[in-house]
Amino acid sequence: MDQDTLIANCRKLLLDSKLIEKKAEIGIIEKESEREDFWQTEDSRTKMQLLSALQKEVKSLEVLEKLCDDLEAAIELELSEDSERIAKNLEKIFKEAELKQYLSGKYDRSYAILSIHPGQGGTEAMDWAEMMKRMYQRYFERKGWKYRFVSEIRGEDAGIKEAVFEIEEEYAYGYLKGEQGTHRLVRQSPFNADSLRQTSFALVEVLPLLDQQNDIEIKDSDLEWNFTRAGGAGGQSVNKTSSAVELTHVPSNITVKCREERSQIQNRERAIKMLKAKLAKIEEERLENELQSAKGQHQNASWGTQIRNYVLHPYQLVKDTRTQVETSQSSSVLDGDLDQFVLSFIHYGKN
Repeated sequence: MDQDTLIANCRKLLLDSKLIEKKAEIGIIEKESEREDFWQTEDSRTKMQLLSALQKEVKSLEVLEKLCDDLEAAIELELSEDSERIAKNLEKIFKEAELKQYLSGKYDRSYAILSIHPGQGGTEAMDWAEMMKRMYQRYFERKGWKYRFVSEIRGEDAGIKEAVFEIEEEYAYGYLKGEQGTHRLVRQSPFNADSLRQTSFALVEVLPLLDQQNDIEIKDSDLEWNFTRAGGAGGQSVNKTSSAVELTHVPSNITVKCREERSQIQNRERAIKMLKAKLAKIEEERLENELQSAKGQHQNASWGTQIRNYVLHPYQLVKDTRTQVETSQSSSVLDGDLDQFVLSFIHYGKN
């Protein structure tokens, strides 16, 4: 974009971002944190997380504001080389800040839980699920995001039956929620002597990772717990106690399983977090469906909707069925080059 348009867009973004209000909110939280009893309050941790997020956002917006001022000054003084250099830097930071403005959903700022499950198709589907696990792992590494494996269940012959990541990065849920749905792979089968063309499916689920202190309330009477020994590699027991946890929320019939931690207490805490994430997702989808219904639009269920095709044979093509973004660089995509799809869906969702 030309420099005058860039300046105008930056000024509008700064106005829409309510920079002054955010600075005032930082001051309020900082003053509260100075109270002697602050850390005894239930929401102290949540407030400090909000403070950290606001400070990062304000710092980024202040950099944007300064560059915008510098560009205006360089144009006024007719310093063409300086203005081009500043404009290039400003446009990059503007696009990053603009993207954050799009991520304004209730949980968009949250950390995320991303899980992968093979569809029907046995070994072929489980192998595809493992390919996707590697793809997302490489994507997180490219982005420099902190992540950890929560769960992985290996297939009998190849691939995986399940993989669950926790991504501890601000806005991870906002970035990744568009990855939820069915991913379809078309390739020559590596498990067939005739190398026949094979279609496989895998399901990705993305949930916000919520803090224990949040507005999702669960009654103890609505929970059913089951405890078993957590099995390790080779069928060995991780420990002698019943540390693996299976938690069922009776009203919704949602069940979550946690077995990665060594202690039952840790697995119980993680199970509660995952359950709250699933309930939050259901509520978010309910509100979205109400909105789409008001607009007269029909929304299909996630599992029945193919969001992206990965064709490796007879040609190379990865195409998102929603945004129509596509590339023939399938190897690069499977190696974690997902930004073109992730970012285009964020813009698509906003529009």
